[in-house]
Amino acid sequence: MFERYNPANWPISWEGLIHAAIMLGSAVLVALLVHYIVFALVRRIARLSPTTIDDIVVRAVRRPMRWAMIGFALSIAAQTDVLVGEGWDIAARFLTPALLGWVAFAIVRGVSAGLEAQIEHSGDPVANRSRMTRISIFSRTINIAIVIIAVSLMMLSIPGVRDIGTAMLASAGLAALAVGAAAQPALKSLIAGLQMALTQPIRLGDLVKVDGQAGRVEEIRMSFVTVRTWDERVMVVPTSRFLDQSFENWSRVSEALTGPVMLHLDPAAEIEPIRREFERFIKTCEEWDGRTATALMTEAYPESVEIRLAMSSGTIGDLFALRCTVREHMLGWLRRNMPDALIHHRLEVEAANARAAGGA
Repeated sequence: MFERYNPANWPISWEGLIHAAIMLGSAVLVALLVHYIVFALVRRIARLSPTTIDDIVVRAVRRPMRWAMIGFALSIAAQTDVLVGEGWDIAARFLTPALLGWVAFAIVRGVSAGLEAQIEHSGDPVANRSRMTRISIFSRTINIAIVIIAVSLMMLSIPGVRDIGTAMLASAGLAALAVGAAAQPALKSLIAGLQMALTQPIRLGDLVKVDGQAGRVEEIRMSFVTVRTWDERVMVVPTSRFLDQSFENWSRVSEALTGPVMLHLDPAAEIEPIRREFERFIKTCEEWDGRTATALMTEAYPESVEIRLAMSSGTIGDLFALRCTVREHMLGWLRRNMPDALIHHRLEVEAANARAAGGA
């Protein structure tokens, strides 16, 4: 074991620098060796467990724990060498909170990733989206708190910043007002994000309609929500928008929906053959879930009638495909079997023009 370096007995020289370098190198090598042995045992134990959460957590914390162990080894080496100790005392003020924050950040990220991986294998998609939303929001909230605390501890290590903090504490009332005014947007976003996690008006993967645009909720942040529309555009909506204003959530409870196909026909059209053909064809469609299949006359105008073909499907995507298929089939069937049921305004105008031309 090397004797403790003392500047009074051993002035700074090449020998002192070599002694400090050997101490630093030995501390790093021992830390890496301990890290390798510990994580080899932990990985083996994690593989024996039936869940995959611990495996993901171990992978997430492996790298930050390596640097944390190196920092711990350097702090021990600083106790045996004054030259190393003087340098470590300065660096530790910044490295210690940074390393601890990194480890805590990695643990939260690993736990959230493990829970999300476990949820993906469960059967209920609605319950999965609810759990994924809570995990996403709470993990981001905790990570933001970790970053703020770590940066604050690092900043307090700077004498000038610490003096400013002391002066602000002396005028606590004014400081509280200033901090409250400056942090109002951040606090509002934080509270809105927590409300979103607890009340869950939307969840990851929900199909929503906001400002006339429909799309899937792709990401929920503390301050904004991203919604991807059918044409791959991404809408960025403030989180408070979903708490303060109304919007449509088409998959809040279930993705099983009922949708219409509207047919505008001639008032002289017979409805019963159209109803029978619709009911026959809908039974041949794989997207139909068997819940709803009705054909009703919902409106009657002087020049047309409106027939609503209502149908249901298990998912929103299947419902869209089913409506398109039914619309195409029914129009084709009407052209072939009941052409008089279709509105012929264009043909009547052409006939009138022909008669006017013949009279002239």
